[in-house]
Amino acid sequence: MHDDKILNKVKPGLYCVATPIGNLGDITLRAINILKNSDVILCEDTRVSKKLLNHLKINKELISYHKFNEQKKLKQILGLLRENKIISIISDAGTPTISDPGNILIRECIKEGLDIYPIPGASAVSASISISGFSDKYLFLGFLPEKKRDLTNQFKKVSQIGCSIVFFISPNKFDKIKDQLNIFFSDREILICREITKFKCGNYWYNNDVHKKKKNEKKKKIIKKKKY
Repeated sequence: MHDDKILNKVKPGLYCVATPIGNLGDITLRAINILKNSDVILCEDTRVSKKLLNHLKINKELISYHKFNEQKKLKQILGLLRENKIISIISDAGTPTISDPGNILIRECIKEGLDIYPIPGASAVSASISISGFSDKYLFLGFLPEKKRDLTNQFKKVSQIGCSIVFFISPNKFDKIKDQLNIFFSDREILICREITKFKCGNYWYNNDVHKKKKNEKKKKIIKKKKY
């Protein structure tokens, strides 16, 4: 553990800064320091990022950087990094480049030998695993495929793996995959997490056998998983 001003001096380069996944209290002191010292902050959605930055009283130049413009913005950002600017990249929630934009920029920085620094923080994946009671060896799938055929093929492959499997899915899409869960994971327990870092969080352990017995109940204790 270090608390040395020299060691903690912010150097030029690209900083992948993890942001809270729902609870603003989960921002780290190091993340705040990096954001305060950044010349420019790349944001997945500037409207979302401004809420966090305003809360932290941080006023910096923001550049919109998302999956629809990351290739277009690449030249501009690389130019800033070549000028020895301190650039932070943040997503709406969680760690950039993990199921979020930024991987293209990271690859180009590696090619050019530009410095990249990870600034870790709250993780929906590790938080879920920590309370699951399942194996701590896990495979992370990110967001599931949109097409049913691709989803079926993916579930068919990973259902044979003997470790925990973690994925993200939005609440409005959960009902669409329940049949596949029952087909490919009938012998497994499933933890479904929502609002995982908030006081009104919902975590439910869902067992296929229990589901069969209660399928006629009007109200089921299934909380749909969403990334925060």
